[in-house]
This record gives sequence, C-alpha cells and structure tokens, in this order.
Amino acid sequence: MPAALAPVLFACSASQPAQQPLSPQALAAVIDDPGVEREGLARAIDALFTADESAAAQGAGETRAVIVMRAGRIVAERYGPGYHENTRFAGGGIARSITAVMVGMLVSDGRLRLNETAPVPAWQRPGDPRGEITLRHLLQMRSGLREEPGDEARMLFGPGRDDMAGAAEDQPLAAEPGARFQDDAASGIILADLAARVLAPGGDADARRRAVADYLRTRLFEPVQMRGIVPSYDAHGTMNGGAMIDATARDFARFGEFLRNRGAVHGAQLVPRQWIEFMASPSPREKQYGAGVWLNRTPTDSEPRLFPARGPRDMMAALGDGGQAVLVSPARKLVVVRLGATPRDGDAALMGKLGDIVALFR
Repeated sequence: MPAALAPVLFACSASQPAQQPLSPQALAAVIDDPGVEREGLARAIDALFTADESAAAQGAGETRAVIVMRAGRIVAERYGPGYHENTRFAGGGIARSITAVMVGMLVSDGRLRLNETAPVPAWQRPGDPRGEITLRHLLQMRSGLREEPGDEARMLFGPGRDDMAGAAEDQPLAAEPGARFQDDAASGIILADLAARVLAPGGDADARRRAVADYLRTRLFEPVQMRGIVPSYDAHGTMNGGAMIDATARDFARFGEFLRNRGAVHGAQLVPRQWIEFMASPSPREKQYGAGVWLNRTPTDSEPRLFPARGPRDMMAALGDGGQAVLVSPARKLVVVRLGATPRDGDAALMGKLGDIVALFR
C-alpha cells in the first residue's frame, strides 16, 4: 500500500470534555495533524457512528466505514464493529460514476460517440423514437425511457435479472429524449451494455464479461489501485453499471481521489480531464446532477441530494442507496467516504452530518 494512503492511528490521550465524551475509537481514528482541529474532526466523525435513540430518530442510520482524505493522504479512517479495511461494501449507485468514467475512456478511444444515437440495435428500427436517445442523454439520466415503480426491482431481481440491459432497453419512451431528468439505474446498465458491445462485438456472455472486466482492470482499477473492487454481471455478461458494485472503503476513497485529480493518477491522465469536467457540469434538466455524479447545486425540481446551502460549489458525489457516498471537492483537496445502511427517509440527516465534516476543511 502506498505510504500516502496508509492511515496513521493514535491512541486516545487527550482529556475529554465531561459533558460530551468521545467514544474510545474517536480520537484514535484521526491522525495527529489532519489539517483541521483534530478533536473537532473526531467529533464530527463520531456523530456518524453514534447509535443511540436520538441518532436513530434523526434517520442517519448505521455507519460502517468512514474515510477522510486531504491532499491525497488519509487523515481519518474508522470502521464500525465487525468491519475493517479489507471488508467489501456494497456501493450501489456508486457504480454509475465508475460506468461514466469507463464510457469516457471508450469515447476517448473513439469507440463510442457522446452526441450520436446510442448504438442499441433494438432502437435502430425505422420509425423507433428511441433512436433519438444519445449517449449524453443516458449519462445525464434524461433518456426519456419509462421507469415506473417496481420496474427497477423487476429488472435487477425479477424477470429481467438474467438480461438487465434487454429489460431496460425494451422500455418505451415516456418523454421526449433529453426533455426530462429521471433518477434511474437503467441508464447505467444500458451504458454498460454498450461498452460490452464495442469491446466484445458479437461475443457470448463470457466474452462480454471478460472484455469489460479486462478493460476496467487495466485502464482504471489497477492504475488507481482499486484492488478489492468486484463489479457484478448478469447471465448475459452485462455489468450492472447502475446499481451493484462491491469494494473496500479504501477502494472507494482512491476512486474519489482519481476524480479529485480530474482523471489523473501520479501525473498520468487515465481519462481526458475534459471528461471529468463534463461529468461535473450540471445537466440541462437537473442542476444537481452532472453525468454519473451528483453535484452540490440547488436542485432544479427535486430535493437536494447534498448540502448546497453550505458546502463547496465544486463538490461532486458518487452516491448509492442506503447512504453510500463518495464526496469529492477539488478546491478543498478533499475526499470523504461514508458506507453504511441509511433508511430512505434518512438521507437529509446523513448529509447534514457529512456536511459537518466537509465544513471543517477550507
């Protein structure tokens, strides 16, 4: 493990305020010079792990891992009981951000085109209005494809689970392509299918799986040193690019650091800087979403996913259901990873606590 990523742990030695004692692990999880007031950071992280009735009532849920990186160095790292640095956590929708980077590499290679019709064979029939859907639309989750309550569950776990992309691509349009934003997992799965089609044209399920896995391993995972990451694939050989990917907390932190450095690792540009800037640019239909990442902007027509009233404007985030979060601020040289289990109505409470951590850094 590179020295820059090796956390330094210190035993608790400072006296604790009697009115609000820190847990035994709190100070030990923060290095001696994190770039901010050490006890303040320890308390902000501890608030995520506090599992008393008041915390549960606020809805933040159970936190299992937190990593804070500043300027490429881990300044805080803490795990809940039963979890550790080698635990693989379900990242959920963080997969969308990884898929968006993979698509950017394929666009840079000249194998996909951002503003042309997405090459889905079923959409190429004469008169099919889905032929107007572009790669850009899919990346910005404004394809216009119908997604009703229960569709995602049927695609991921029900009748469509063996060919998720086929189930997603069979959906009719509910809106003109590009006209509206809709948070969905289907777009990421369709993008992963397009990647498999260009990397293994005409290939069977095993060939598709191998081609995508090798591409991600050699072009992204190995250079970024995401050694514990495990994407999932369906029986058709399509990666679940919208909702399922497992990795260690440090893997997710390294991915956040890759985004913070705008697609570069040790000076080597793995994906064009302009692609990361595109990912971090507001979509025409939803200002708090870019292309594969959420943005710390006032939303166009929904509830805030982050904390635009007090956080850095340049912050982008890879988010997954259950409160999985990789927060990235290039201006503050900051990456914050939180993994755990948060109920659907607890996102605002969780983001409030994460916002407290981010606010400590300038």
